[in-house]
Amino acid sequence: MSQTTNAAGLQLIESFEGLRLNSYQDSVGVWTIGYGHTQGVKPGQTITQQQAQAFLQQDLGVAEGAVNRLGLTLTDNQFAALVSFTFNLGAGNLNKLMKNGLAAVPDRILLFDHAGGKALPGLTRRRTAERALYLTSDA
Repeated sequence: MSQTTNAAGLQLIESFEGLRLNSYQDSVGVWTIGYGHTQGVKPGQTITQQQAQAFLQQDLGVAEGAVNRLGLTLTDNQFAALVSFTFNLGAGNLNKLMKNGLAAVPDRILLFDHAGGKALPGLTRRRTAERALYLTSDA
């Protein structure tokens, strides 16, 4: 059965991605809009809040699909933390994260706080929040 992201995971993603209705370049120069949407974004592009929500749902579905394809039994919070990670860094990095199994995730997730070869404080905060969510038992 496919899982979907819980409210805690969605809140984590929205809070770290932030909502920007005008396109901008992220820390490594990728054109971005909405809640971290990058596909087909152009300089000078503007969207509505409704379009941002639609992009968020689309991108969330991609990240959820990647985590669901792992075929693992996960708590809702573990799933949400892995979706947030994948939303931010992609399925390729999810596979790198998972290479040592579920037990290693809480420690390994903290290693993915670099962009453009540099550790970024925002990514360190995000990985720490994802780790905390991963380790939080479902209510």
